[in-house]
Amino acid sequence: MKKKYLAAVAAVVAATALSLASCGQPGQPPALKSAPPSAPESPSASAPGKTFKVGAIQLLQHPALDAAYQGFKDQLAADGFVEGKNITYDFQNAQNDQSNCSTIANKFKNGNLDLILAIATPAAQAVANVITNTPVLFTAVTDPVSAKLVNDINAPGTNCTGTSDMNPIADQMKMIKQVLPGAKNVGVFYTSSEPNSVEQADIAKTEGAKLGFNMTDYTISNSNEITQVLNSMVGKVDAIYIPTDNTLASAMATVALVAEPNKIPVMCGESNMVASGGTMTLGIDYYKLGQQTGVMAAKILNGQAKPQTMPVEYQSSFAYTINVKNAAAIGLTVPQDIMDKADKVGQ
Repeated sequence: MKKKYLAAVAAVVAATALSLASCGQPGQPPALKSAPPSAPESPSASAPGKTFKVGAIQLLQHPALDAAYQGFKDQLAADGFVEGKNITYDFQNAQNDQSNCSTIANKFKNGNLDLILAIATPAAQAVANVITNTPVLFTAVTDPVSAKLVNDINAPGTNCTGTSDMNPIADQMKMIKQVLPGAKNVGVFYTSSEPNSVEQADIAKTEGAKLGFNMTDYTISNSNEITQVLNSMVGKVDAIYIPTDNTLASAMATVALVAEPNKIPVMCGESNMVASGGTMTLGIDYYKLGQQTGVMAAKILNGQAKPQTMPVEYQSSFAYTINVKNAAAIGLTVPQDIMDKADKVGQ
């Protein structure tokens, strides 16, 4: 990871976070029977002399998913699994192509791997469809039950478990209301072929309607449609909400090219999207999510736990991130109490 990005991650972690209890409300992580530790534990690597082989499949490369993978590797290194010494990684980028996900999954099936990391839902589903014996950890998956990766959040019952990136969507809608008290029309912008995005969009529409917003769908099927759909929003929406959508996360610069000149705030699902051209968020930290997944991996590799009985984990604290340059460009004044506790990017 680049030093500049690591510094940004450190700033997010250091910022005063808004802690939210997991209460099972829409758009919030469900309550767990056994909550994950507030800070990563550090089991020591076992089996001296053994070299572990880990396969990693990532749906596509963009800052959030990259951060999750880096956090995973960094945490394993901190736990004694050092790349080039006692662990090797076979990293595969699926280029946002489902057929590539299937090809990579079949390669991993015959790869004699000790563990597989799957980053994002389509990647995890491809692996789970063909691999039933090797432990599989997923991350950046919003709803692993609906994705049929686990039978139950607290008792997965399969060879898969991991960490969810479910955002505090209800609180993100309240953030929009607080920052834009006069807003009436909110465009919900997402990729219709991404199940995680569809689920988050449905929650956002429900929660936004409770606050009096007129919530309207604006969808794309691929990145070529982004500019056209954005232009169709101009003059119709007071703000745009984008969930943790992989296609749009990788194209936030394109989003900004239309939204910023038209002075439309873009409220995002996570902080890397804000840094790449959005306006602000109240969201999770994908690097820390990767670290959580790394702690789980260390326990599996050490023989201390099995995926079948490891509850899916969620983040329980969230932080504001504001793109101050974008906010200034669109003429947005963020309430001081939020500014005081926010991580600021784009300066």
